[in-house]
Amino acid sequence: MNYITLNNGVKIPQIGLGVFRTPDGADTANAVKWAIEAGYRHIDTAKVYGNEKSVGEGIRMSGIDRRDIFVTTKLWNEDIRQGRTKEAFLQSLEDMGLDYIDLYLIHWPANGYEKAWADMEDLYKAGKIKAIGVSNFNVHHLETLSENWTVVPAVNQIEIHPYYANIENVEYAKKNGIAIEAYSPLGGNGAGTLENEVIIALADKYGKTPAQIVLRWELQRGIIVLPKSTHQERIISNFDVFDFELSDGDMNAINELNKNEKHGSDPETFNF
Repeated sequence: MNYITLNNGVKIPQIGLGVFRTPDGADTANAVKWAIEAGYRHIDTAKVYGNEKSVGEGIRMSGIDRRDIFVTTKLWNEDIRQGRTKEAFLQSLEDMGLDYIDLYLIHWPANGYEKAWADMEDLYKAGKIKAIGVSNFNVHHLETLSENWTVVPAVNQIEIHPYYANIENVEYAKKNGIAIEAYSPLGGNGAGTLENEVIIALADKYGKTPAQIVLRWELQRGIIVLPKSTHQERIISNFDVFDFELSDGDMNAINELNKNEKHGSDPETFNF
């Protein structure tokens, strides 16, 4: 496992299991348990996913000490708009059966996110959260936040994959000491990244799967990746990315696939 040191000194595992759209219950609990058994030490969930209880159950099922597991969850938009940051955080804590969260993120830049950030700073300073950050924030959202923050976000979790390099946000983060996490690191359903002939050729060259090639490309860029799956063999396969390294030329070949082709919702136009 590789680790990234965040701007407050906290270390985050560079690969984590995402559980977006993973049903509450056995599917999520088992996926978390299998991931931890495979070597993952980072689980990424959110209130709106509706599976925080099952994430907590999976962590307990694994038998691994809580201190060795890095847990991320996120503040949902309605709680941001209603000024319920602290109440929502405590509910997530209770639902997961945990006494602290490693990383808490503002899920989207919904109206009221500046006040939500101030409340998250309070929770962070009280020791309830090891690190705080944002998700789906563009540069102008971060610049607005910077006018009043006393804690610089540790992380910005954004869509990144070979067809959507999200360069402006990545470069801003690098300049400001903010770590980047990639959701949909493989492109998401229908993106077609894993069928790309360049990716397939590299998979053949390195004796790896197309998914492993893409994840390795992101890891070598210093990005934290959050592949999701409920299939045990795929969870294991997605973690098997630490025994090889892409050459500079092959990294550049994947870089050149960028089409600025976004598949998820847009932080400028989302309506939920």
